[in-house]
Amino acid sequence: MAQVPNVALWLFIGARLGELVFGSSSDAGEMLHLFGTVALVWWALDEILRGVNPFRRMLGAVVLALQVAALL
Repeated sequence: MAQVPNVALWLFIGARLGELVFGSSSDAGEMLHLFGTVALVWWALDEILRGVNPFRRMLGAVVLALQVAALL
């Protein structure tokens, strides 16, 4: 079963696609990477707080944990 991504996930997908276009080592690519990371954290927090079922809340928690681990 699938669901259309919400705004935060669309922003993440767009930022990652833009990063591919501009290259990850360029200034624009680095800004898009940061923007994508913020959008993904936003999505994860939204899923933890307002997820429609336990699976979605757990998925948000896992994604958030992975993002925190990547920062460390």
